[in-house]
Amino acid sequence: MRPRFALGLRAQLALVALTLLALPWAGYRYVKEMERFLLEAQEQAQIATSRAIATALHGRPQLMRLQLAIDSELRSEAEAELQRLAAARGETPAGADSAFAAAATAREIARESAPREQVAEIDAILAGLERTTARIWVVNRDYRVLALAGSLKHPEAADAPDFWQKLLGRLIKLPTEDFDEAIAADVLATGRDIAGALQGRPGARVRKTPDGRAAVVSAAYPIWNGEDVLGAVVVEETTNSILSVRSRALERLLLVTLAAFTVAAAVLLAFATRLSHRIRRLRDEAESAVDARGRLTTRIDTGSDARDEIGDLSRSFSTMLARLSQHHAYLESMASRLSHELRTPIAVVRSSLENLELQPLPGEARVYIERAEEGLARLNTILRRMSEATRLEQGLASQERERFDLAAVVAGCVEGYRGAYPGHAFELRLPGSRVEVDGAPDLAAQLLDKLVANAVDFSSAGAAIGVCVEHEGGMARVSVQNQGPPLPDEMRGTLFESMISVRKERGGEPHLGLGLYIARLIAEFHGGTVRADNLPSGDGVVVSATFRGA
Repeated sequence: MRPRFALGLRAQLALVALTLLALPWAGYRYVKEMERFLLEAQEQAQIATSRAIATALHGRPQLMRLQLAIDSELRSEAEAELQRLAAARGETPAGADSAFAAAATAREIARESAPREQVAEIDAILAGLERTTARIWVVNRDYRVLALAGSLKHPEAADAPDFWQKLLGRLIKLPTEDFDEAIAADVLATGRDIAGALQGRPGARVRKTPDGRAAVVSAAYPIWNGEDVLGAVVVEETTNSILSVRSRALERLLLVTLAAFTVAAAVLLAFATRLSHRIRRLRDEAESAVDARGRLTTRIDTGSDARDEIGDLSRSFSTMLARLSQHHAYLESMASRLSHELRTPIAVVRSSLENLELQPLPGEARVYIERAEEGLARLNTILRRMSEATRLEQGLASQERERFDLAAVVAGCVEGYRGAYPGHAFELRLPGSRVEVDGAPDLAAQLLDKLVANAVDFSSAGAAIGVCVEHEGGMARVSVQNQGPPLPDEMRGTLFESMISVRKERGGEPHLGLGLYIARLIAEFHGGTVRADNLPSGDGVVVSATFRGA
């Protein structure tokens, strides 16, 4: 039983192509692993930067213990100014300049009471920090911000995204410089990197900006004075550079994947189309190799020249058809061969029986001679009918065609049937005009003889046999109808084949099943067909033959 849901070759290859999705998945995992390595490298680089800056501050406790001459209110005001300016840095036109302004403001507050030589040294250190690509700040053990330089935002203006970047931006998250770079109030209190550095352990961590639109890598390194920790240097930088590398890698991966899928889909579609075409062509050849009646066609292809499995199958199929054609030709010629080969021994037996009849024989011997003569008569009938079918098959190719009135031929034949079959009444129905067809009138009469003989054999005793001629749409139809047993269902497909018969013998006369076979050959010669159907009432059969050219 054929499954209800079946996939064609193209659909199956499309499902196989889905396995290619493993390639972009593997590429995505590789990009993520690369991003992790770059993040670790950035953390190590920032730790190295903070260590280098801390080295410049090692053993200089006077800088870390810088005391303002003003009271604690002024110190708080300076630290608040640092925090405020750092928080407002994202709202000014130039983010880097605001950082420089914050550091300058802090220095100006410190200059009010600090010694001049210490202020100059701090200025020199901050001047070296202000041009870095990261934000760097220094805290003492009291979590006081002593210096601040740099910015988290890159001062270079990013190029405007093109069409593809806008399109891919819907699928891939791109880094942005539009974020809040203010230092959150809890960074100093809860930062484990700063707390670890003030305890003598360098550390790094990744945190989000206050608005969550960027990630910041923060690294802290302790400032030593002998065995004591004076403070820590904190270096902060966004992961936008890594995200830019990742987004470019994902963009290229996506474009390469789409291109690979397009090429693979086109190749698979072309391959499946070609494969389907070859299989359909082989199927068509298989279906056309045998006609509706099981006979092999005269045209047999030599097979495909392809050096693959389908080519091998096509060549094997052609070889099989050639062998079947030879065997079928042998079977078709067997009747003529038998009729030719049996004529000589039958003639010898007949002459021997005739000689025996001339001799004085006892009465019992006469009985056996009569039986032998009856057997010879049946053999002669069989040979005559076999020869008739053979001669008809051979003569149809050279039969001349003419235009004749099919209705007149049928009317003349029916008049003869009334005398030949006195036990049956014949009902004839003819159209009111001529029914012109191209063919041979004697063959049409022979076809009608076979149909009427078949109807007589199957007709009930005394039942009428109906003969009808119709024409419509360029075709003529001759139908013979009889009352009797219906056709067996298993015989409908082979009823018009050679040596097929469902009739019982009548009067010892043999039936080879050649009558309807001859009728089929004649109908095909006239460009038509012949078929048999049970009557709708189920009490009889109608056999009809069509003729082309009406």
